[in-house]
Amino acid sequence: MSNRSTVKVVVVGQGYVGLPLAIETATAGYVTTGLDLDLDVVASLSSGISHIDDISDDQIRAALARGYRASAEAAVLAQADIVVICVPTPLSADGSPDMAAVEKAVGETARLAKPGVLVILESTTYPGTTDNLVRPALEASGREIDRDFFLAFSPERIDPGNQHYTIRNTPKIVGGVTAESTRRASEFYGAFVDAVVPVKGAREAESAKLLENTYRHVNIALVNEMVRFCRELGIDLWEVIRAASTKPFGFQPFYPGPGVGGHCIPIDPNYLSYEVKRQLGRPFRFIELAQEINESMPRYVVDRLQDALNDAGKPVRGSRVLILGITYKPNIADQRQSPAKPIATLLARKGALLTFHDPLVDAWGVDGVAIPRVDDLLTAVSQSDAVLLLQAHRKYDVDDLTKRSQLFFDTRGASTHPAAVRL
Repeated sequence: MSNRSTVKVVVVGQGYVGLPLAIETATAGYVTTGLDLDLDVVASLSSGISHIDDISDDQIRAALARGYRASAEAAVLAQADIVVICVPTPLSADGSPDMAAVEKAVGETARLAKPGVLVILESTTYPGTTDNLVRPALEASGREIDRDFFLAFSPERIDPGNQHYTIRNTPKIVGGVTAESTRRASEFYGAFVDAVVPVKGAREAESAKLLENTYRHVNIALVNEMVRFCRELGIDLWEVIRAASTKPFGFQPFYPGPGVGGHCIPIDPNYLSYEVKRQLGRPFRFIELAQEINESMPRYVVDRLQDALNDAGKPVRGSRVLILGITYKPNIADQRQSPAKPIATLLARKGALLTFHDPLVDAWGVDGVAIPRVDDLLTAVSQSDAVLLLQAHRKYDVDDLTKRSQLFFDTRGASTHPAAVRL
């Protein structure tokens, strides 16, 4: 590839995936533009202000000094040598993949991109998307693969809040629709990623991402089901997991919780299940069962809290319930698919008087209704009928909070205090 200082990269989507990637490409010396349709996002980035946890304002300002710019104008695609698509792929109302953002990004790229462009899709999707959706769109105007454009899939592996594994030191899977596409995409990522892993093709790269998240989805469902049985059998599952984790081979610990959140686990396995059913006419039973178990956890948490309040001689209706931690992961502000919302909805329907505290979130609500945020945490803990820990942020001294509570229900196994009711 020619001198990176002359290579123009457009990263489509400046969210949790696209923005860190754009910062890395700018740092590596590429002429980088972050394309996003959200005018507020573009304005804040242009002013040196980050809107995601993993990228600081200082990093944005440093990238701007290196030539990075944010834009809401699709016209920037016309000058791009490399286009990387990092747009959301949520689920539709019926549970099928919603590819609207990908289709729009690909359509604009096909309309505007110059000859010889390298197009890389990073958005998580079902196997075959790159070959059967992206490639035909690029070929529709008469372009020919390996002559007028090159095309690859490279799954994002962003782990929000992870300070150890970043884009640079997390191996990057690359699968092109042709060998030359794989080579060119691998060369691009090799400029700023320590290890690039070329694979047979785009379908293999797409499936690798889905396997990674399905593996987590299924194993979390396993312990979420076990925690119910173990409670009824009088077994401390947290102690079981601690003991099993001492085995130096053949075991990886997963932990129960109030539900699964984020973009990956609640959504990505459904892309694989969808394609298996669409192409083969058969269900992917492991995924569907895991989905059923994990989606049932918010109701199980509410039932357990109701039981705990009953044991204390209090009904849920009229009880003051303080929810601690409403984000889907500890120590980040990201609330995507957080189980806190369905849990709060169920509690509100039962008549609980809800308040919340989260050191990273200033305002929160469910079903269009704002839930009051407490400012004096210790006073609120002592005055609540029940404290429900949904996310164990590092700023919480969980054992101290347990001691101050009338009833402390710990869904994360964070408390060692004997007074805590643990999931």
